[in-house]
Amino acid sequence: MTRIVYVNGAYKRYAEAAVHVEDRGFQFADAIYEVIEVRDGHLVDASRHLARMARSLRELAIPAPMSDAALSQVIQQVIRRNRVRDGIVYMQVTRGAGPRDFTLPPPGFLPTLVILARTQRKGWSAELAETGISVKTIPDNRWARCDIKTVMLLPAVLAKDEARRNGSKEAWFVDAVGNVTEGASSNAWIVTAGGTLVTHPLDQRILPGVTRATVMDVAKAEGLKIEERNFSREEALQAREAFVTSATNIVMPVVKIDGMPVGDGRPGPLAHRLRIRFHHVAEISAG
Repeated sequence: MTRIVYVNGAYKRYAEAAVHVEDRGFQFADAIYEVIEVRDGHLVDASRHLARMARSLRELAIPAPMSDAALSQVIQQVIRRNRVRDGIVYMQVTRGAGPRDFTLPPPGFLPTLVILARTQRKGWSAELAETGISVKTIPDNRWARCDIKTVMLLPAVLAKDEARRNGSKEAWFVDAVGNVTEGASSNAWIVTAGGTLVTHPLDQRILPGVTRATVMDVAKAEGLKIEERNFSREEALQAREAFVTSATNIVMPVVKIDGMPVGDGRPGPLAHRLRIRFHHVAEISAG
């Protein structure tokens, strides 16, 4: 349970934490966010998350609310005040609050910063990985800058809801020519018959996943072959394995796509290997 939330310089009780009614994040989705795993009281891959957060802010010309050093201190305080040992930290930065206007505000407009930390039951993801998940493919109807981690998540919300109603845990977006771009809240991977790891290349159609990057480090350390290229739904259905990566799921095996089994319909050995090795390679904060 979240007890304390950081909002614009103050630590507020959860029930009292609030932002202005005319905050641009609320009215225009003019905001970015990050989610960082907390494991045994330590942040996982914090440097990469903060770097991606800084990039998202630059792409939208939103000023950074504080330095990375100061932000790290606030994050640690939020973790401590919420007594989180295993869970997540959520950070959101909006362009700020002011009279509603489509025109961007002038320089000097103060951004809004919200940080919360929440406990998650240790081991839940590992338990789910023992059986794997199903995904449903959905036409990709998102905007053309999915590489920026904005809060414009309505297409992902609706895709996940459609997936849930069809008995799946995640949705995979498919573009106009039939290629899988990414998951609604994850990066998508397959393993070919020859054992090559395949994932969509970094461009404006997908989020540059932090966990994706660390999984690549793991794969290289393990001597595995990686190809960053397009792959279709049909190729995914013929794959030996499939999985998704994200800060909350780490490496999560995909055992069904649109109700059809991937490989033998069970979590595959490469996904298991990458998952086991992940935290040995990821950056773990001293916190």
